[in-house]
Amino acid sequence: MTALIAAAFPLPLTSPTPLPPSVLAVTTADDSRFELLCVQPAGEWRQLLFWLPAMGMPARHYLPLAQALAAQGVAVVLHEWRGAGSSSRRASRRCDWGYRALLQDDLPAALAAVRTRWPQARRWVGGHSLGGQLGLLHAGGHPGAYAGALLVASGAPYWRCFRWRGVVGAAYVAAPWLAAACGYLPGRRIGFGGNEARTLIADWARSGRSGRYAAAGCGDDFERQLAALVLPVLGLRLQHDWLVPPASLDWLLGKLPQAPITRQVIDAAELGAERADHFGWMKTPRPIAARIAAWMAAQPPMA
Repeated sequence: MTALIAAAFPLPLTSPTPLPPSVLAVTTADDSRFELLCVQPAGEWRQLLFWLPAMGMPARHYLPLAQALAAQGVAVVLHEWRGAGSSSRRASRRCDWGYRALLQDDLPAALAAVRTRWPQARRWVGGHSLGGQLGLLHAGGHPGAYAGALLVASGAPYWRCFRWRGVVGAAYVAAPWLAAACGYLPGRRIGFGGNEARTLIADWARSGRSGRYAAAGCGDDFERQLAALVLPVLGLRLQHDWLVPPASLDWLLGKLPQAPITRQVIDAAELGAERADHFGWMKTPRPIAARIAAWMAAQPPMA
């Protein structure tokens, strides 16, 4: 599988050359199985980024980002969400899950595998879109697990943060209804994410309607945990990202009153693209990788 991955995603950088991607298999307590994709720098390294994809995005789509970061001396482990890519589960009427399974089953199992494999690494958590949000929620519940958190094209989905509030608010009503009627959200047919579990869509839409995080079947007080988080946080917003307007990122970062926060905006010129939007940056990830690596290097050692 490593050879197939390397062939599908050729290295976009010239020097230094990261090692070929490797695979770390994970099994959760409820027997869900998936694979982590790992990209390491060729030489010595200490920083490790645990990366969480956007909703419905398989981990392999972030291999160019991982390779760009490895060329900057940062190892990357790409998480695989339940229901996507290498996951043994697929959303259906008989197979359902929500934030609780992702936060209490999948992420702890993946993090345990990373800790076992690289016990001395300085770990960071980061993510794209929903991945960034869930990364913060996981960091809030495990404050000693990470040295910091970073967001790329990620913000709160609260409907009041968007220009077309009525349309966005209606989507947060319609999506759970459609998912309940079908047994899952047929994202591939409607052009939103992948085929998503109905409880996950209900949890996501609830945060979009209320502006607060909660999960069905989970007693964690996410808002309190976020308010207590003291880790450094980097928020990278893309200039033309209508899915994460400035108010969306501000709403999410506003939940972190004790965290040292760095906000940065990436424009099209820096990406070398026509637009700097929610997904387009993934085609030219080197500027994003450079920003991430520089921010990590600037953070003081943990006490």
